[in-house]
Amino acid sequence: MVTRQRIIFQGRVQGVGFRARTSMIASYYAITGWVRNEPDGTVMLEAQGDEQTLDKFLDELRRKTSGLVEREIHAHVRTVKDESTFEIVSTLHSKTQW
Repeated sequence: MVTRQRIIFQGRVQGVGFRARTSMIASYYAITGWVRNEPDGTVMLEAQGDEQTLDKFLDELRRKTSGLVEREIHAHVRTVKDESTFEIVSTLHSKTQW
């Protein structure tokens, strides 16, 4: 079953390649969605895929960003129909509000 999660990452997550790593891992696991820096210093991620693949993606992301993230805030959100890519989104051109 396809699911979508919104996650806010707190810690030392801006200016360290967090979004680029997230995008590369999403590409490997065929996860769709987006990631962006927030003005408050956090990073917001929306990731969509089947539950098992999404879990693997998040596990890999945690391994690749170990030591950077101090806290994660999770929420399940509505899936996006016909989404086919994963993007690094500009903070100024946000796709959604929290």
